[in-house]
Amino acid sequence: MTAEGAKLFEERSQRILDAVELREPDRVPFSTHWHFWPARYAGMTCREAMYEHARFDAAVRKAVLDLEPDSFALMQPGVALGPAFDEMGFRMLEWPGHGVGEDSSYQYIDREYMTADEYDDYILDPTGFFLRKYLPRVAEAFEGFAGFPDFPAFPYLGIAHSTSAFATPEMAQSFERLAAAGQKINEVFGSALPMALEMTEHGFPTVFGSFSMAPYDYIADYMRGSRGAMLDMFRHEEKMIAAIDKARAVIVRGTIERGASLPSKTVFIPLHWGLDGFMSGEQFEKFYWPSLRDLMVELIDAGMTPLILWEGDCESRLEVIGEIPAGKAIYFFERTDPFKAKAVLGDTVCLRGFVPASLLTTGKPSQVEDYCKRLIDGCAPGGGLIVDGSIGIPDDARVENVFAMRDAVWKYGQAR
Repeated sequence: MTAEGAKLFEERSQRILDAVELREPDRVPFSTHWHFWPARYAGMTCREAMYEHARFDAAVRKAVLDLEPDSFALMQPGVALGPAFDEMGFRMLEWPGHGVGEDSSYQYIDREYMTADEYDDYILDPTGFFLRKYLPRVAEAFEGFAGFPDFPAFPYLGIAHSTSAFATPEMAQSFERLAAAGQKINEVFGSALPMALEMTEHGFPTVFGSFSMAPYDYIADYMRGSRGAMLDMFRHEEKMIAAIDKARAVIVRGTIERGASLPSKTVFIPLHWGLDGFMSGEQFEKFYWPSLRDLMVELIDAGMTPLILWEGDCESRLEVIGEIPAGKAIYFFERTDPFKAKAVLGDTVCLRGFVPASLLTTGKPSQVEDYCKRLIDGCAPGGGLIVDGSIGIPDDARVENVFAMRDAVWKYGQAR
């Protein structure tokens, strides 16, 4: 790293740290979370971004060097997945060429992958449930795992006997397909990580290192589906809460293990079902918030910084979600009123986001500048503000509006 690169990296990292720890930095940080916007900026389609990882690396590199953010999201592991999805026969998403258009983002498919009467199986043995039941449902490549041995039930000589399961054609095919998918993933990381190191040498930190999720969302998004999760709050309350608690322990362990070797200790946690419109305040405080709060505190105690993306409008939750250690997390808001969030949470947590997706995609640069000035004037005093799009930079954001957001931060965000 050059002396200039090291200096810029330290300045930007300190700027972000000051905001997180609720001190006024030398300037309000401008940070970029994104998915396909760098591809669009470089003239690529969404399909090309998902299938041509080296070109997408170059697109992200160009976007970072041109925008000069204080931190950027390294999203190749969340975007360049097309070849691996093909090898796996992945069923949880539709993606360009597989259910959506060539230039459309991938789409989550809301399905039930665990029935209500399988809660006990998951609670007793999450690993066994995943291997033999869950994974074969979410991807073709795992179908052979339906015959995976239940090793804890057959110790000693039973371990040797159980190896016969690995001699079946179904299991052999599963391992062959998974190895092929794994090779595709290794190729993505093999080019993305050197690119991230290159950006570090130019002085640009990443927004986050590892990824995690709310325990309720783990159950609702990936196992029961939205309808099942909604009904379970009424029909299977105790088992749902027990499964959420089990999921929390599994998620925390995995998040800490994955993050241990990463330079960034910030953990990105997008939330889906805690918003105002899905569940009541009483349900939020019973099913959603306790496990999320515990997860956050455990990550904080492990030296990590939770970056929580509160999708939708969460205004009614503001008083409750302030019950966390001060200066230890970032709340990334989509539609929640920034000035109300500042009034309630300003002494507790760093606020991020807010610039509306609609403004970045359909507005004019002058409107973006005006919004950012009002946001900075109202939320920057006292520290604790990072400016970004409300859900990061939308895929369809106008280039001139993204640069207008950056320029407004540089113009109005200087320490006063």
